[in-house]
Amino acid sequence: MMGHTHAMTGAIAWLGLAPPLAALPLLNESSRFIETGIMATALSPAELIAGAIICAGAAMLPDLDHPSATIAQTFGPITWALSKLVSWISGGHRGATHSLAFAVALGFGAHWLATTYPIGRDIMVVLLIGLALRAIGVGIPGNKIGSMMVNIGMTAGLYAVFMSLDVGYAWLGLAVAVGCFIHVVGDCMTERGCPVLWPLGAKFVLPWKIGIKTGKKFEQKILAPILSVAIIGLLFWRLAPV
Repeated sequence: MMGHTHAMTGAIAWLGLAPPLAALPLLNESSRFIETGIMATALSPAELIAGAIICAGAAMLPDLDHPSATIAQTFGPITWALSKLVSWISGGHRGATHSLAFAVALGFGAHWLATTYPIGRDIMVVLLIGLALRAIGVGIPGNKIGSMMVNIGMTAGLYAVFMSLDVGYAWLGLAVAVGCFIHVVGDCMTERGCPVLWPLGAKFVLPWKIGIKTGKKFEQKILAPILSVAIIGLLFWRLAPV
């Protein structure tokens, strides 16, 4: 699947799953809950939106094994070098990073950062915001340097907004794991499939023998609008007063 599709499905997964999951003990730092409606005793509005953006960015992380992908150019040489390293470690595109093990490992790693090293947590948050923005097309067409600068500026702005709203990140590991896993599920719906149970080499394709062709008309003209409407609908459902 294309980057924007992965990002949107990541946001949808978070908006759908966050309220019941983030209300679990140790996953919620906020005391400013919505008092009524579907989001009661779950996340603050700022945390819900921050989580959707971060989960969208996390849904791009498996593709860091592909140095030629647009997502590897998010922050210029920094993300390109990271992508080269990830590709080498994982054995190339759609290898170890496209697996359940990767999603679980990154989820626990992000949770550890969130609870142990604030600086590492903030670096990951900034990276994920940048990945989400790049995936949905933020930038200047045909201008890599300009796109990088726009992305950096908007990422910094969003991070500053989240800081001003005292967004807590106890749920960071959950958002990262959900985002990574939803990417794997999405790629299992394409013709190539994914090694979900890596290190086992078998690739899974869902639904069986009915693969979506990446970047073709169905994904761009039909699936993308449907996902956009789903995001707007979920935001309204979660945040609208009852």
